[in-house]
Amino acid sequence: MDRGEAEAIYDAGREAVVEVLLRMDRQIQQLTSRVERLERELRKDSRNSSQPPSQDQPRRKNRPPRPKGRSGKKQGAQPGHEGHGRELLPTMAVDEVVVHWPAQCGCGHAFSEAERVGVGEPFRHQVEELPEIATIVIEHQAPRVCCPECGAKQRARLPAEIAASAFGPRFQAAVVTLSVRNRVSRRDVVELFEQLFRARISTGAVDAILARAGDALEDPFDDLLARVRRAKAMNMDETGWRLQGTKRTLWGAFTDRHAVLRIRPDRHEDHARELLADSTAIVTSDRWWAYNHLPLRRRQVCWAHLRRDFQAHAEGLAAEKEFGEHGLQICEELFWSWEIYQHTGERQELKRRIRLLRRELKPILRKYSGKAPRYRYTRGMAKNLLKVWPALWTFAEKPAVEPTNNNAERALRGAVIYGKLSLGSQSEDGETRIARLLSAHTTCRLQGRSLFDYLAEVLAHHARGAPVPLLA
Repeated sequence: MDRGEAEAIYDAGREAVVEVLLRMDRQIQQLTSRVERLERELRKDSRNSSQPPSQDQPRRKNRPPRPKGRSGKKQGAQPGHEGHGRELLPTMAVDEVVVHWPAQCGCGHAFSEAERVGVGEPFRHQVEELPEIATIVIEHQAPRVCCPECGAKQRARLPAEIAASAFGPRFQAAVVTLSVRNRVSRRDVVELFEQLFRARISTGAVDAILARAGDALEDPFDDLLARVRRAKAMNMDETGWRLQGTKRTLWGAFTDRHAVLRIRPDRHEDHARELLADSTAIVTSDRWWAYNHLPLRRRQVCWAHLRRDFQAHAEGLAAEKEFGEHGLQICEELFWSWEIYQHTGERQELKRRIRLLRRELKPILRKYSGKAPRYRYTRGMAKNLLKVWPALWTFAEKPAVEPTNNNAERALRGAVIYGKLSLGSQSEDGETRIARLLSAHTTCRLQGRSLFDYLAEVLAHHARGAPVPLLA
């Protein structure tokens, strides 16, 4: 607006001026609200939202604080520090012993064969080395025999476990382990097998082996699903997946020993219901609406997520900042109480501390859920926490429940990395198979067992049509 336009509005009278000022005020409020919204989005990172650390901007990455001042000491171990050398195995446990005799003394005397007599304990140094590794090729022949009565030529049928594939179960288990557990690409698996084991394999063969392993895990996967549903408590979480570039969702349900992962079209409540089925377990999760169908007595809301949400509010202004700081203080006291309980096992003391926190938090939530304009940024979260209030404290009453959903997030991490590196799946059958393989991998990790050994056993049983071992 230039001076001429302003004077024209002024000359038009009082009502015209008032109308223009009101219109300008509405525009300013809209722009201010938009700027605030954009600033809140820019402030989001892994500390105050569910955004993964890998997506943090370089300037916002969490780094340990710099030391206030240099001590003047060099880096590394200081003089007098007790070393932590590699512990020697007993001599009876080594595969080979090589004795090195001195050729001559420092005075110049050359030791004869008869003078090579050890004095005291020898100096010992052990070297661990890999033997030369190469796959062995076993040829199975089936000669034809001519029948003396009818003249027909017959040959023996190869056993099912041999005829099923050109690769043995341990070979296939190694391929699957490298692909799923270590997230090595198909092409890199081929190169690795060629260089380490002198094996002949193609990317198509790698895909075929993964498909065969996924099919072999059908019964163990169904058993895992049943075990998770029968558990008294579980953790649930969901994350993104891709099917030929389109968005999908990877759902996960976890106990302390078992894991089930399934890929579904989205994060809708129907998929949570399908995964849980008739389960009566207490579910620990975030506040995603798909879990709202569960009775509050069967829920535990994750306090790690709440701490990030409170941190986001604490970085705001005025009432929002106050609300966030109050929430962070409650979170710190709650986690401290939980840590004390983990060391002492005194549940009555935990309940006493939690009762105090409940009395402190509820008035805060009621205050900041008010209708006043200053509570516009706190109202939503405060009302939501009041709505799920009983689910905030289930962990204090139920021994099998923890206050965070960290178990699910840790268990999902490997699957998330696999999905990012592989760009998801290329078919629905591929989704089903990789879900089974990731479930077996995560379960083996939870149980502290070897995925390679388990897969070798599974593939051997599957090849000869025998029942496949389960992940009990």
